[in-house]
Amino acid sequence: MSDAELVVVRTFLNQIDAELAQGALEAGGVESMISADDAGGLRPHLSVLSGVRLLVRAEDAEEAGKILGESSESPLT
Repeated sequence: MSDAELVVVRTFLNQIDAELAQGALEAGGVESMISADDAGGLRPHLSVLSGVRLLVRAEDAEEAGKILGESSESPLT
């Protein structure tokens, strides 16, 4: 992704749910990235404190929201 402003569209309880949502965005043509405070994947339990964030460009946030819908199975936000 370029140097565009990134916004969090969803925060998930775990990496798997975030990756499933990222796949839906990719299928819909929206680039995204996942961010988690888990020591580079070495300590996945650390992400429980802050969740796993799914980010998109600010200009893609509305489209990402439409693709993901108003509800997801286990998002925090």
